[in-house]
Amino acid sequence: MKNRIRLSGIGLHLGLGFLVISSLGCFDFGDTYTKLPPGPWRGVLKLDPEKSRALTTIHETKVSDNITFDEVTEGDLPFNFNVVYDDPENFHLEIHNGEETIILDQVTLFKDRATNKDTLIIEVPPYDSYFKVVFEDNILEGEWHVPSRGNYAVHFVARHGQNYRFTTLKKDPIADLTGKWEVTFGIDDTVPEPAIGYFEQDGNHLTGTFETETGDYRYLEGTVQENKVYLSCFDGAHMFLFEALIQEDGTLSGVFRNGIHYLTSWQATRNADAMLRDPKAITTFRGENFEFSFPDENGKMVSLSDSSFQGKPKLIQLLGTWCPNCVEETRFLKKFLSENDPELIVIGLAFERYENPGKAKQAIARYRDKMDLSYPILHAGLSDKKEASRQLPMLNSISAFPTLIFLDKQNKVKRIYTGFYGPATPGYEDFIRDFNEGIAEINSNNL
Repeated sequence: MKNRIRLSGIGLHLGLGFLVISSLGCFDFGDTYTKLPPGPWRGVLKLDPEKSRALTTIHETKVSDNITFDEVTEGDLPFNFNVVYDDPENFHLEIHNGEETIILDQVTLFKDRATNKDTLIIEVPPYDSYFKVVFEDNILEGEWHVPSRGNYAVHFVARHGQNYRFTTLKKDPIADLTGKWEVTFGIDDTVPEPAIGYFEQDGNHLTGTFETETGDYRYLEGTVQENKVYLSCFDGAHMFLFEALIQEDGTLSGVFRNGIHYLTSWQATRNADAMLRDPKAITTFRGENFEFSFPDENGKMVSLSDSSFQGKPKLIQLLGTWCPNCVEETRFLKKFLSENDPELIVIGLAFERYENPGKAKQAIARYRDKMDLSYPILHAGLSDKKEASRQLPMLNSISAFPTLIFLDKQNKVKRIYTGFYGPATPGYEDFIRDFNEGIAEINSNNL
């Protein structure tokens, strides 16, 4: 089943002209429209700073000297989306990553007085990001912006009518990559990161994901061309681009880009028995009492000791409103609360990228509104993991957003689950099992 995500929005305000002569299934296009051309588009984010208009880049790690790989994409991260009309005057965008569909329906168009060109703002809630692009000759071009990261902007180009992702070529793959792989990211780093890759290949078409000890790499989609492998994902917050060579011994080696600021190497070996550390054993409780006091988005201080929380089981969710894994976990918690335990209390502790507390609280308020959440989310500090660990010194460390803390009715820590394996991964079923066991444990009568 495909995972469809609607990023909620408002009506559309546009003013362009062309003739539609086809159908997209849900609506009969037989009239003249004044909007973007419907149907398939191919978007490209330019991750190479030398070839983009991005302002700054920091290579936090280097690519291994042992890996020789000509980056055919030259840092271009492709993804596919459709423009779909709901009625003659309104449309939305659908971004596709493998089995995932992300719906964007918050679009505004205006005539830019400075350029006298039709300009679109395409917002990507619940994340604090947006596209600002010019529409001309069936091309969208501009930048994707992330305000919480300062002047972070990535050059973006999209062309109508292109439904391929990386290439139209269909070179016979030298191997079928379907299966489970033992992966290492950052081969030359001081502390390389272990991961597990899961791939499904059908001819040239490749989908999959990576599980790490802090979460997963979302829905990836791409292609295998002879001995070269390409995968990408854009989900509104993260930009993942993987390239690799299939070596003579069947292993994979290549490069991984995460946005314009991160470039590292990776290697993979087929291994059906590959394992990562137990998510319940990474972050541990080392204090006598779990307690905190942080402000909500309105500035009101909220403490775990507040009377409204007493005598009830609780989940403390450490998250960031900028984090896709956190968004997926939040959706899971929201659904669980609506279908199950009315006594369970959930409290979010948000670690945000904005240094300005006022802007951080605005991001939290926007997140709660777009996600339609009933439980509180408090501003706990900056997204730096070391800073987050200082805010909660009763934990040995915070190594991932999200992290879920299970408290019983007496506020005793029963388990801590680091990271989140979403529906793109085989580990999702394991998460659900561990979650249900944790809920049963904190609901037990242990007065």
